Amino acid sequence: MKKLILIPALFCLFMLNVASMCSSDDDSSSSDPTPIINTATQGTWKVTSYTDSGNDETNHFTGYNFTFAAANVLTAANGTNTYTGTWSVTSDDSNDDNPSSDIDFNIGFASPADFADITEDWNIVSYSSNTISLIHISGGNGGTDTLVFTKNN
Repeated sequence: MKKLILIPALFCLFMLNVASMCSSDDDSSSSDPTPIINTATQGTWKVTSYTDSGNDETNHFTGYNFTFAAANVLTAANGTNTYTGTWSVTSDDSNDDNPSSDIDFNIGFASPADFADITEDWNIVSYSSNTISLIHISGGNGGTDTLVFTKNN
């Protein structure tokens, strides 16, 4: 008798699993870059953490304030030096299991070398009104880079 109950229960469990695998991953809120763009353009930001393949290189950005401005202009200034780059937040439409990775946070600096190091198409780990956490896994050496911006008060 227990086998008769177990078989329909397993069948239902199997069908629920199949239904979830077949469901659409088109959650527009997870692939809409607008909320992240709106967050980034509010105020100025500082790099509070940058690791390049496990090496902490946060000190390269100490004292710099980053402004994510209109027309995709990214400015880093420390009162003495000002560097201009580009930024954008785009939907990459990939079909992976992490919805936040469906959006790329793109940063581009031509110079100096320390700023050129953060020129990547970053995946968003998380973001809030005060923090933007990014990750990039290198296709070449498989190293993992992380970058965290914290909003200035």
